[in-house]
Amino acid sequence: MADSTYSAKKTGKRPYTSKKEQAPLTDNYGHLQPQATDFEQAVLGALLIEKDAYYQVSEILRPESFYDARHRIIYEAIRRLYLEERPVDILTVTEQLRSTNKLEEVGGPFYITQLSGMVASSAHIEYHARVIAQKATARELITYTSGIQTKAFDATQDIDELMQEAEGKLFELSQTNLKKDYTQIDPVIKEAYEMLQKAAARTDGMSGIASGFTALDKITSGWQNSDLVILAARPAMGKTAFALSMAKNIAVDQQIPTAMFSLEMSNVQLVNRMIVNVCEIKGETLKSGQLKPFEWSQLDHRIKQLVGAPLYVDDTPSLSVFELRTKARRLVREHGVKILMIDYLQLMNASGMNFGSRQEEVSTISRSLKGLAKELNIPILALSQLNRGVESREGSDKRPQLSDLRESGAIEQDADMVLFIHRPEYYKIYQDEAGHDLRGKAEIIIAKHRNGAVGNVLLTFRGEYARFQNPEEEAGLDDAKGNPFAEGGTGNDGGFNNGNILSSNFSGGQEFMPPELNNNFPPLSSGDPFAPMENNNEPPF
Repeated sequence: MADSTYSAKKTGKRPYTSKKEQAPLTDNYGHLQPQATDFEQAVLGALLIEKDAYYQVSEILRPESFYDARHRIIYEAIRRLYLEERPVDILTVTEQLRSTNKLEEVGGPFYITQLSGMVASSAHIEYHARVIAQKATARELITYTSGIQTKAFDATQDIDELMQEAEGKLFELSQTNLKKDYTQIDPVIKEAYEMLQKAAARTDGMSGIASGFTALDKITSGWQNSDLVILAARPAMGKTAFALSMAKNIAVDQQIPTAMFSLEMSNVQLVNRMIVNVCEIKGETLKSGQLKPFEWSQLDHRIKQLVGAPLYVDDTPSLSVFELRTKARRLVREHGVKILMIDYLQLMNASGMNFGSRQEEVSTISRSLKGLAKELNIPILALSQLNRGVESREGSDKRPQLSDLRESGAIEQDADMVLFIHRPEYYKIYQDEAGHDLRGKAEIIIAKHRNGAVGNVLLTFRGEYARFQNPEEEAGLDDAKGNPFAEGGTGNDGGFNNGNILSSNFSGGQEFMPPELNNNFPPLSSGDPFAPMENNNEPPF
C-alpha cells in the first residue's frame, strides 16, 4: 500500500476499495493515469490525526487534486469542518459524511478508521501534498491535450482559434502552479541591506536601472526590480519615442541587456526609428534615401553605436500574456535581460480565456505583467493608451490623470508607478503662464509612485528625431554650426560628448531652455512625426 518514501503504519488489512467508485486507472489508450493514491491516503490520514495539519496543505490541494473519487469526498468534508471551525477527527469526519449521505460512498466508517492508521504523524504532509498536486496537473494536461488532439483532427476546426484555446488553458494551469511560500524576515532583511550597500557604492545614486533622464532618475532612483511601470499617453504624444529613447540610454549607453516587445510596429520600423534617434537624421530623409554626404558620414559614424548592443526586439502581433511570459523567461535565462518594455498593453490579449468584457481581459493582462515582473525580478515598462477624457476636458489644462487610464482601473492598482507624457505643443499651447517657450517640451508626470515621491519632470522632445532627451543635452546637429559632419562644422559633436549622450555634467534637467535655443523646434504642424495623420497606423517615415 504505502511507498517507502513516507512512514506508514502496517495495518495488516487490505484497504477498502470499491470498483464502482474508483476512477479508471487507464485512459482510452491503455496508458496509466498519473496518480499517487498512497500519498493521498497518507495526507488524509495525517489530517485525521493532527488538527493543524490542514493549514500546511490548504493552499496546495483542492478536492479535485485527488485522483481517487473517495478521497475527493473525504477531503471536501475535512475542508468543510475546518472552514466551520469544528474539530477534525475520525468521529467528526464520519458524521459530516453521514450528514451529506456520502459515508457509504467512501467505504463507510471502516475506511475512515483505516486512513487514520496509515501514518504516524504529519511530518511529511506538505511534500506528499505537492506530489498529489503535480499528478493532478499532469492529469489535467492529459485531459486537455487529448481534447485538443481530437479537435486538431477535425478538418473544419479553425487552427488559430484552437491554438489560442490551448494557449489559454496552458497559461491558466501555469498560473495555478505559481505558488510561492512565505519567508521568515531575517534573510529578507539581509537581502535588503545588501541592496542598500550596493546602492551606496554607486556614484550616481541609483538603486535601480537608470533611465538616462536625469531629473526622472532623481525621483525614481532608477527602475526597480519587480516593479511594473505604466507609461501612458494619448496617441501622438510620443510613447514609442520615449521607450526607444530610454532603450537607447539603457542598452546602448549603459550596455544593460534590454528587451522590447513591439505589438504595433515591425522590427524594421522599430530599428529605423532607433537609427533616426541615434543618428539624428530626419525620418523622411532616411526613408527616401536622399542623404547628403555629411549625413552619410553621420550615419556611418553613429550607427556603429547600435551594432552589438544588448537590445532584443520582438514584433509578434497580438502577443498573449502566455507567449510573453515564455519569451521573457528565455530572454532572462539566455541573455541576462534586466528590463522589459512592451509597446503597448492594450494590444496584448489573454487568448483562450473567456471574459465578460474587455475591461476584465485588460485587468488579467496587467495583473499577469505584475506577476511576471515579480517572478523574473526585473522591471517591466508597459506603454498604455489613455481614454478620450483628456481631450474633452474643459480649459487649456489637458494634463492626464489616473482616471484617464483606458479600459481598466486595474492598471492603476497593479502598477507600482504610473507616468504620463504631456506635450502642451500638441494642443497648440506654446507658452506657459510665466511666458516660457513650450515648443519642443515634454512633461513627464509621475502620477503614482508606490515606493517614492510623485512629481513632474521636464524633458526636451525632438520630434523630427523621435527623441526625448535631457534639456541640458540641447544642441542642434542638423546645422553646420553644431554638426561635425556638416560642411563648415565646428568639430564639436553638438554637445553630445563624442556620441555619448550620457555626459557626466548633468545638472538636473528641469529648467526651461532659453528661447533662443528653441529655433530647431518648429510648431507641431511643421515636421512633427507624431502629428495627426490621415492614417495613424503608418510609421512616421
